[in-house]
Amino acid sequence: MLKLSDQEKQEIIRFLEADKDLPEKYRFLLGLTSAARECPPGRRKIAVKVVDIFGNDTMAIVEVGI
Repeated sequence: MLKLSDQEKQEIIRFLEADKDLPEKYRFLLGLTSAARECPPGRRKIAVKVVDIFGNDTMAIVEVGI
């Protein structure tokens, strides 16, 4: 089972806040997928919710510029 350190979690958040692609190691480990959708330019909030196999969940909301 994947267990991210606090440092790794902060690194992921920094990439999201900087509107940069996640490094391959995180995309592979997290199994991230998304449907393509075009949004008009501007500030947006992205919510990411993760639920592990034990039912524990966590959520982060990040504001990004498009």
